[in-house]
Amino acid sequence: MGKLIMGLKLSQRQETARALQEILTRYGCVINTRLGFHDAGPDSCSEQGYILLEFVNDSDEEVDKMKAEIQALGSITLKTMEL
Repeated sequence: MGKLIMGLKLSQRQETARALQEILTRYGCVINTRLGFHDAGPDSCSEQGYILLEFVNDSDEEVDKMKAEIQALGSITLKTMEL
Protein backbone atom coordinates (compact mmCIF):
# COMPACT_ATOMS: atom_id res chain seq x y z
CA MET A 1 0.00 0.00 0.00
CA GLY A 2 1.20 3.50 -0.80
CA LYS A 3 0.75 6.65 1.24
CA LEU A 4 -2.82 7.95 1.61
CA ILE A 5 -3.11 11.74 1.41
CA MET A 6 -6.30 13.70 2.08
CA GLY A 7 -6.89 17.30 1.10
CA LEU A 8 -9.60 19.40 2.73
CA LYS A 9 -10.89 22.78 1.59
CA LEU A 10 -12.97 24.65 4.15
CA SER A 11 -15.16 27.25 2.48
CA GLN A 12 -16.56 28.58 5.77
CA ARG A 13 -13.42 28.19 7.87
CA GLN A 14 -14.49 30.11 10.95
CA GLU A 15 -17.82 28.26 11.19
CA THR A 16 -16.46 24.72 10.71
CA ALA A 17 -12.93 24.88 12.17
CA ARG A 18 -13.88 23.97 15.75
CA ALA A 19 -15.98 20.92 14.81
CA LEU A 20 -13.34 19.80 12.32
CA GLN A 21 -10.62 20.14 14.95
CA GLU A 22 -12.59 17.85 17.27
CA ILE A 23 -12.82 15.21 14.54
CA LEU A 24 -9.13 15.45 13.69
CA THR A 25 -8.21 15.14 17.37
CA ARG A 26 -10.37 12.02 17.77
CA TYR A 27 -8.59 10.38 14.82
CA GLY A 28 -5.16 11.78 15.65
CA CYS A 29 -3.60 8.33 16.10
CA VAL A 30 -3.99 7.55 12.37
CA ILE A 31 -2.68 10.93 11.16
CA ASN A 32 1.08 11.06 10.58
CA THR A 33 1.28 14.56 9.12
CA ARG A 34 -1.06 17.53 9.18
CA LEU A 35 -0.50 20.82 7.36
CA GLY A 36 -3.05 23.63 7.47
CA PHE A 37 -3.00 27.07 5.87
CA HIS A 38 -5.22 29.99 4.91
CA ASP A 39 -4.72 33.48 3.53
CA ALA A 40 -4.25 36.03 6.27
CA GLY A 41 -3.00 39.56 6.45
CA PRO A 42 -3.06 42.60 8.68
CA ASP A 43 -6.55 43.60 7.47
CA SER A 44 -8.18 40.27 6.61
CA CYS A 45 -8.51 36.61 7.45
CA SER A 46 -9.81 34.39 4.66
CA GLU A 47 -12.92 32.26 5.09
CA GLN A 48 -11.23 29.57 2.98
CA GLY A 49 -8.78 27.22 4.61
CA TYR A 50 -6.84 24.19 3.45
CA ILE A 51 -5.61 21.11 5.32
CA LEU A 52 -3.44 18.28 4.02
CA LEU A 53 -3.33 15.01 5.96
CA GLU A 54 -1.03 12.00 5.53
CA PHE A 55 -2.13 8.78 7.23
CA VAL A 56 -0.59 5.78 8.95
CA ASN A 57 -0.49 2.74 6.65
CA ASP A 58 -3.31 0.21 7.09
CA SER A 59 -5.69 2.72 8.67
CA ASP A 60 -8.33 2.54 5.93
CA GLU A 61 -11.26 1.70 8.23
CA GLU A 62 -10.55 4.58 10.60
CA VAL A 63 -9.95 6.97 7.70
CA ASP A 64 -13.31 5.99 6.17
CA LYS A 65 -15.07 6.74 9.49
CA MET A 66 -13.27 10.08 9.79
CA LYS A 67 -14.10 10.96 6.18
CA ALA A 68 -17.84 10.35 6.80
CA GLU A 69 -17.79 12.59 9.89
CA ILE A 70 -16.01 15.38 8.01
CA GLN A 71 -18.41 15.20 5.07
CA ALA A 72 -21.37 15.43 7.46
CA LEU A 73 -20.15 18.89 8.53
CA GLY A 74 -20.93 20.34 5.10
CA SER A 75 -19.06 23.21 3.40
CA ILE A 76 -15.88 21.10 3.28
CA THR A 77 -14.54 19.70 0.02
CA LEU A 78 -12.59 16.48 0.59
CA LYS A 79 -10.30 14.67 -1.86
CA THR A 80 -8.01 11.70 -1.33
CA MET A 81 -5.14 10.24 -3.30
CA GLU A 82 -2.73 7.38 -2.87
CA LEU A 83 0.90 7.83 -3.81
